[in-house]
Amino acid sequence: MSFFDIDERVIKASEKAMELCKDKLAEIDDIQEYNQQKMIKAFQLADVRESHLWGSTGYGYDDAGREALDKVYAYVFDAEDALVRHNFVSGTHALTVALFGVLRPGDTMLSVTGMPYDTIRSAIGIEGDYPGSLKDFSIKFEMTELNPDGTLDYDKIASDIAEKKPKMVYIQRSRGYSTRPTLTWREIKKLCEISKANSPESIIMLDNCYGEFIDKVEPLSVGVDMMAGSLIKNPGGGIAPTGGYIAGKKELVEMCAYRLTTPGTGKEIGATLNANRELFMGAYHAPHVTGEALKTAVFASALFEILGYETSPKYNDARGDIIQLIMLGNAEKVCRFCEGVQSGSAVDSFVSPIPSDMPGYESQVVMAAGAFTLGSSIELSADAPLREPYAVWMQGSLNFHSGKLGVMLAASKILRDEK
Repeated sequence: MSFFDIDERVIKASEKAMELCKDKLAEIDDIQEYNQQKMIKAFQLADVRESHLWGSTGYGYDDAGREALDKVYAYVFDAEDALVRHNFVSGTHALTVALFGVLRPGDTMLSVTGMPYDTIRSAIGIEGDYPGSLKDFSIKFEMTELNPDGTLDYDKIASDIAEKKPKMVYIQRSRGYSTRPTLTWREIKKLCEISKANSPESIIMLDNCYGEFIDKVEPLSVGVDMMAGSLIKNPGGGIAPTGGYIAGKKELVEMCAYRLTTPGTGKEIGATLNANRELFMGAYHAPHVTGEALKTAVFASALFEILGYETSPKYNDARGDIIQLIMLGNAEKVCRFCEGVQSGSAVDSFVSPIPSDMPGYESQVVMAAGAFTLGSSIELSADAPLREPYAVWMQGSLNFHSGKLGVMLAASKILRDEK
């Protein structure tokens, strides 16, 4: 550790943390290998070839690379079909296209995991007064509250689904800026079983952001009908420079494609320009990179638990995404943590993160991300709204060694301020 000034207490605690979580790290190695082999098989079944790596222009008719990429993602996600495009500008955009693709005036969308993430609320019409929201099109939003401890209220969920018979049952896998547990595939499966038992015709939609490749089981194989996410998170492998995906049942993906382009053309048009090569490479690396991010999260949980902080998930818990929550207790420590992560970055390490207003967020947010891709959440980053309970949400790391360094620098910043 001679390259960086790390507090001796953190070095000693990190040695204990590595010993504490060695079995969990080995478990993640196994998941990485499984999903990497699955990804290679997906490439082979899609007959990916060198010519697919180049893009098209104009209308993008007969773009074989675009079609092969859809097949790759469909296979690895256990989907009937997938829509993978560089012109999804964010995960929120992909989710919005999915919502508008299948919901119609008079339909009800029921969120069974409480209040959705900040940035999707304006698209639904929950917050703000923006023209073009679901609310503008007379699509009703309903929500099942979580239990006081943040867990799912399965009885109330069953009752609400049975009573409302919603067109869509909406599940958010990740916790967002809340302290509720992230959903593992087992909880998602239970929600799907409840939904199908009480309203078989309801479409089960999953916001899968941060949850791809974290286990051997994908949500579409346990009852989810469609899901969406961002390529600058797990599935882009840190290489995709932008984009998103929608995957699921073929007829639902087709409806979303009609929304993204035009009714009648759907997936048949859309120039890929020069994006194909990076999107294919990102997919190829995604299982390994996601595993490295998981290892970083596990290490951070173990280290900060040793240092006396509450963490969620615990280092040995089952995980539903790559996000690690660390309860720091006050705004100053949150900012110091983000400064430490930033100081361990390869890009913009000299920058000092400061809280600021962010579009789509209620509170000021402090963010650390020395990333090769702006806003990438699969590269090591940390962010938090400056509000109670003063926790930080950390995610990503293209490789575990860099992630471990960033976590240790963050811990050093906090410990030295406590002197």
